[in-house]
This record gives sequence, C-alpha cells and structure tokens, in this order.
Amino acid sequence: MADIHEIAFEMAVSSVRFGSGVTREVGMDLADLGAKRVLVLTDPLLATMNPVAVTMESLSANRIEAVLYSRVRVEPTDESFLDAIEFARGGGFDAFVAVGGGSTIDTAKAVNLYVTYPPADFLDYVNPPIGRGLPVPGPLKPLIAIPTTAGTGSETTGVAIFDYVKMHAKTGIAHRRLKPTLGLLDPKNTQTMPTQVATASGLDILSHAVESYTALPYSSRMLPEKPLLRPAYQGSNPISDVWSLQALRMVSQYLVRAVEDPGDDEARSAMLLAASYAGVGFGNAGVHLPHGMSYPVSGHVRGYVTPGYPADHAIVPHGISVILNAPAVFRFTASARPDRHLQAAEALGVDVTRARGEDAGRILADRITWFMQRLKVPNGLRAVGYTSSDIPALVEGTLPQHRVTKLSPRPAGPEELAMIFEEALIGW
Repeated sequence: MADIHEIAFEMAVSSVRFGSGVTREVGMDLADLGAKRVLVLTDPLLATMNPVAVTMESLSANRIEAVLYSRVRVEPTDESFLDAIEFARGGGFDAFVAVGGGSTIDTAKAVNLYVTYPPADFLDYVNPPIGRGLPVPGPLKPLIAIPTTAGTGSETTGVAIFDYVKMHAKTGIAHRRLKPTLGLLDPKNTQTMPTQVATASGLDILSHAVESYTALPYSSRMLPEKPLLRPAYQGSNPISDVWSLQALRMVSQYLVRAVEDPGDDEARSAMLLAASYAGVGFGNAGVHLPHGMSYPVSGHVRGYVTPGYPADHAIVPHGISVILNAPAVFRFTASARPDRHLQAAEALGVDVTRARGEDAGRILADRITWFMQRLKVPNGLRAVGYTSSDIPALVEGTLPQHRVTKLSPRPAGPEELAMIFEEALIGW
C-alpha cells in the first residue's frame, strides 16, 4: 500500500455549544456524564476571574467535587505539562474541565491522556521525529473546554502543543481522541480579553484558516496501512475548505472591530465562533509553514515580552510568532496553488476579479500585512529580537516539525526556510 495515494479524508470534530451564559451549564453536562470528581485547569490570572468562578459554582450546584489547578503556563512547556500531570495523577478524577486559552485546553488534553494511559516515557506520544508518535490507546475521560480567548480553536482539535525546552522548539501531541468532549463557547468569557490577546489570537485564526485552505491536498498523501494511522492533519479537503473560508470571511468583517472596541459584543462573539470554525478547518486539514516556523520563534525568544502578557518570562505569543512569518511564506507557496491563495485573499476582503495567478502571493501577503499594520503588530522578526545570525537556529528548529511542514503545498528545505526567515525579518 505504500505506493498508493490516499483515497479518503475524514471529518472529526468536537461538539460545541455557543451562547451567552453557557458556562453555567458545565455542571449539568458533567452530572449527565456521571462525573463525581473533576479537575478544573486554568492559569494564575484567570483563577481570580469570573469564568473560573462561574465554572466552580456550576460544579458545586450540581454536587460535583471540583479541584482547581491554576498553574497552567501561558505557552506551555514539557515541564509545565509534567507539573499538571503529576498534580492530577492519583487524584481519582473522572473528568476534566479547561477554562482558558489554547495553553490551558492543550494542557488539559495532555493531562487526560497521560493520567488515563501513562506511557513508559513522556516522549512516547509526542509527534515524531522528536517523539515516537504512539497512537492514543483508547477512549479518554470526558473533557469540557471553556475557551476565554478567540483564537486557537483548541476546543475543536485533537492537538496539544508545547515548548520542548531541551530543543527550544515547539512540538506537540496529535490524535483525534484528544479532542474535547464538548466546547462551551460563551461570549461573556471573551469580554475581558486584553487588546493584545485579542490581536494575537485573532491573527492566529487568520493564519489557521489560510494555512488549512492552502495546504497540500489530502489526496497527495500516501494511503496508510489502516484507518487508525490516518493523521489528524490530513491535508486540505472539501469539508475543511468550507469552514476555513467562512472563518476568513468572519475575520475580515470582525477582527479589527473586536480588537479596537472591546465593548463590541457582536464582534467579540463572532470572533469566538470564527476560532471554532477555523479549528474545524485546520483540525482536519492541518496547518503548514507559518506554524512550523513559528515554533522556534516562540522557543528561542530571549528578552522580548509582548505588552499585555505575563512579564515573568520572555514571550512572543503564538499568534504573533505565526503571523510574523505568514506574508513571506505565502509569497513563497503561492506558485504551487495560486487559485487557493487568491481565494483566501478574496475571503479576507480583496477584490481579485482582475488578479493574475502570478500575483497571488503578493496580493495575499499584502492583505495580511494590512491587518498586521492596523493592529500594531511588531514589524517583523527583527522587532522581537531576531537577526540574520539567528536564522540557522530558527531553521534547525523548524525542520523537525514534519507534522506541519510536510503539508506545505511547495516543499521547503533548509535553504528555502532560511530565505523565508530572512524575508520575514522586516515585515514592511
């Protein structure tokens, strides 16, 4: 079978419930699932805020014993994953709740997996070539995700991303069984999202959707030996395309409004939905070079701290590290799928009726750059502390990201990656 191309694509999604105030329903949902003792995961800042308070009240009202873990690290590492796993081990939890952004939801996925099916070694489940990429052995315990940011779409995906400290690069765990049982999308929970977080998370949605729409087609992969071995990220496909394009239309209409006016409830609600739409798209199609290149950008950051984020460690938020590379990437990849790049630009609000295929990369890159400028994103990798001398390390950190880099519609080896990073040093 090794020489036969893929014949199928698969649509796997989490259930989601959208509505103002649905956080209060989490206790009823878990009671219906038979849960008795639940671990609630969040980060130190959110632990003091309303979304967590409402969650804990709902669990108490439904006679569910709840334990709060509030040490989730924004942009988690293998060390922070292990801390949460150790906290949960032996706790007798029969369900999990994640209240927070992608960092919290991804941490909860890892805890659920490692406590339910403890591996011999931490790297057993981690994506190759860094880890062994072993499949999840069986069903996991119920996990309800309550996102408080509008970006990662982690409530709909079977992926948990973390920084592998030893390599200064992001990697992750990917399997359909990691998907949360239910995502509760409550617009009330994004009302207090800081401007900088709204920017970073919104641009993450944008890149998720463009990457999944322009990714290598699913039919270009080789057919696996059995269905269980089909990857979660399978390449662009007709169902993911629908969700990705709609996410881009919503980004075009609502992102700037949601960032510039935190009181614009319509825009904030729409961006929360857009995050899930893009999550359904990329959770099945996958992302490619902007995400693969973002991981070492986040992992190697030295002194830069993004305003509005915790100042206890250097940080380039995930959405920013992705978007800084995106214009240069799409200028590079457009020649492989110019029609797709133009359609993505059109969904983002560009009139492409007279556009030529050879201009697709520039047109899409210019539109993304417009969003970056309007939302006051740092002007390229240089603005967050990188120089040309860092490029070899950034390339080295990108190369192991096979799960995403191999979905690029145009192959990119070390030389091509170095060229793209060089171009991304200055955005405009």
